[in-house]
Amino acid sequence: MSSVTATPIPLPPLPRLPVAVPRSGVSAEARRALRQLLGDVDRALATAFRDGADASALARRRGESVARIVAHVWMACLGDVTGAALFAVGGFGRGLLFPYSDVDLLALVQAPEPARLRALEQFFATLWDVGLKVGHAVRDPAQCRALAAQDASVFTSLLDAHRLAGDPVFDARLRAIVEDPALWPPREYLAARLAERNARHARFDDTAYNLEPNLKDGPGGLRTLDSLRWMGRRLAHANDLSDMVVEGLLDPAEQAALEQSEAVLRRYRYALHLEAGRAEERLLFDYQRALAARLGFEDEHEKNLGVEQFMQGYYRAASQIERLGVQVAERFEEMLELPDEAVPVGVDFIRYGKRLAARDPQLFMRWPAALVEIFIARMDQPGVLGFSADTMRRIHQATAVHGDALADDRDVLAVFLQLLRRGAPAVEALWRMNRHGLLAAILPAFGKVFGRMQYDLFHVYTVDEHTLRVLRNLARFADPAAQREFPLGCEIWAGLPVPEVLLLAGLFHDIAKGRGGDHSMLGEQDARAFCTRLGLPPGDVERVAWLVRWHLLMSTTAQRQDITDPDVVHRFAEVVGNRERLGQLYLLTVADIIGTSPRLWNGWKDRLLADLYTSTRYALRSDVELPRDIGARVRECSEYALALLLNEGHAEADVMRVWADFPQLSFLRHRPEQIAWQTTAILRAQGALPLVAVHPLSVRGSTELFVYTPDRDGLFATVTAVLDRLRFSVMESRILSSPTGMALDTFLLLDADSQQPVSAARAEELQQRLQRALAQSAGVQPSKRGMSRHQKHFQMTPKISFHAAGDRTQLALVGTDRPGLLAAVAQVMLATGVRVHDARIATFGERVEDFFQLTNRHDAPLDAAQQDRLLHALLERIGPARD
Repeated sequence: MSSVTATPIPLPPLPRLPVAVPRSGVSAEARRALRQLLGDVDRALATAFRDGADASALARRRGESVARIVAHVWMACLGDVTGAALFAVGGFGRGLLFPYSDVDLLALVQAPEPARLRALEQFFATLWDVGLKVGHAVRDPAQCRALAAQDASVFTSLLDAHRLAGDPVFDARLRAIVEDPALWPPREYLAARLAERNARHARFDDTAYNLEPNLKDGPGGLRTLDSLRWMGRRLAHANDLSDMVVEGLLDPAEQAALEQSEAVLRRYRYALHLEAGRAEERLLFDYQRALAARLGFEDEHEKNLGVEQFMQGYYRAASQIERLGVQVAERFEEMLELPDEAVPVGVDFIRYGKRLAARDPQLFMRWPAALVEIFIARMDQPGVLGFSADTMRRIHQATAVHGDALADDRDVLAVFLQLLRRGAPAVEALWRMNRHGLLAAILPAFGKVFGRMQYDLFHVYTVDEHTLRVLRNLARFADPAAQREFPLGCEIWAGLPVPEVLLLAGLFHDIAKGRGGDHSMLGEQDARAFCTRLGLPPGDVERVAWLVRWHLLMSTTAQRQDITDPDVVHRFAEVVGNRERLGQLYLLTVADIIGTSPRLWNGWKDRLLADLYTSTRYALRSDVELPRDIGARVRECSEYALALLLNEGHAEADVMRVWADFPQLSFLRHRPEQIAWQTTAILRAQGALPLVAVHPLSVRGSTELFVYTPDRDGLFATVTAVLDRLRFSVMESRILSSPTGMALDTFLLLDADSQQPVSAARAEELQQRLQRALAQSAGVQPSKRGMSRHQKHFQMTPKISFHAAGDRTQLALVGTDRPGLLAAVAQVMLATGVRVHDARIATFGERVEDFFQLTNRHDAPLDAAQQDRLLHALLERIGPARD
């Protein structure tokens, strides 16, 4: 793994420039020479960076070099002028220029007469000609002051301004603007900076854990540190982090942490500019692997890739900056608040208005358990927004001093267990403890996954962020307001005897990721050891360990297997064992899916998991055996469906005439509501074929497509091609044939973009387009669409395997998702003489796991030769080399 500590490397020398002849202009030859000189400087800096030079020092050296060139051109264009001056602002004003950063300039002029404006135009044009990307403004001091008074961002830009050339008198004039107490007084300036921070963060989902984060403007980015310095300068006359330590806004350890994190982000930013060849601030997938290699990160094993280590370095730095940025902003707010009367809170704490403090400054050092107790006290104090600045600092100091000893301190663990037994309210306290670094101290294994990312499109958060989101999702089940969205989850939560079991399972379910091996099994060991040390009863220890070990079971069973098959439910129920585990596993599964990515949760998955929960709960009833008699299950489904149809006014004789041609599997694999809907569609069609019916929102939580037409080879390929052209995702399909040769094909669909059921208008469009396609003799070809930028970075060779499945052959396809994948697979199966009878489609980010039940054209299982022919045809069509 690469170290962030740069080797001391000599910096390239500053460029040597001839003395400029005032107001002589810059000839074309001189411009070419300056461009060459700037290129030489940039190449020397890039070489020094590759050799290990410090990125901050290199950015300062480039700033100094560009400043010399800019001053040289100013003298050549404007001379030793009075009544005008040139200032560097922005990052350039702070003396830092990364390889492709803009050169931000402010020209202050007293009287902008035409000749001077023409000279300024020549000056700025020359800078562009020599290869500098310039952002500039020309103002007189009055305009500058007026704009600064209106816009806090303009005012802030002046804080960093320093003069490069021109009349020195403007130094005082600019200083008079930024030091004017009437312009942006402390309270107003703080409010403006926090509003800007919130707006900026909202553009990046208000989290530092995006898969393609912005190094500069994202939460925890370099702009956060700039903002802290600006607030320190305006509110406390503290020009830098060291001055903020003197003012009591930071302690030395926090200063060191911020400076170390800043060094990491600056190093990444410098490398990113060089890799992209432009002023790119986003760590796009396009660059992540190359940057990891450039900075010396190497793969440890398949579950700890070099790119994952590289991104973990970013996430840890950004998270540290974001956390301390929030805390320092709170300290600024406290600094500006009027003193409040002290109100005792228990024996050890005291409240000042909206802030909580420790009575004894040494409390956390002599009684470590108070580190957790103060978070419980905050929970119990309505209106408390945080801790006092001194208390925050002492929490950090005590946590650092006690270190790993907290994980074995019986008193600390006892209070931590008290917190967990609060149930849902404990989750916000756990979030706050994590923000202060306390959670990782009590759970050292949690600290190891801090910033741990997984290089895929499925997991959109780091492991620690995902874990905390899972806990928040669990807490939602206790909120009456969530009853409408999660009725089953809220019902199960209300009956939990010990909510701490589920919270601990949530904390540990992914805690072993990145180590190699099965993270569920390794996490089970960690959970059992910690819960024993925590003092949980042995039964609860085993409950937590079991949930961690099997936390993926319900999701994989529901999405990869046919849960209408009693044998599938029976096997699942045997592993689960009892209804208490089933309820806890259901809650953890739902919370886990939503916490992995907001886009993953939809009505189809909601219904899928609820159906598995309901059927498994029925199977686990102590007085009822799992209904395995096929005849009984067919009767139960048909009787319910018939009751629905009779209630709609259909004659029983008409229904029975339709059902005479329904295969028995229809009643085994569909819910009664689906059977009733299909039957109604057939009756209303009055014999017109092909029949296409679309239900925008079916009982299965998705859009449902039903196709009833004479069966023929290529039907599945035609349907999937039309669905692909109309941008539908197939979640599940049932391909059934009647005794008289009719196809009764059902597809559960979601919109490909929103992953939600579609509108009535979209459903009607699908019905009409597919009706026309099926009426034609020629098949429909899938549309040709390229992969997205994201998908191109996660290509893998498909893994295809065949397994016997009674009178059919099951094909399992694991590979990379891409536009039109299912339609392409269907075309290959048609071309190789393979019939599709069932399909289960599961997509996890960029990864697909699809399962098909197949036969040859004689409805027999595929033999070895047919399997081999299909395998090679699929690899040829959907292998990673093809787009």
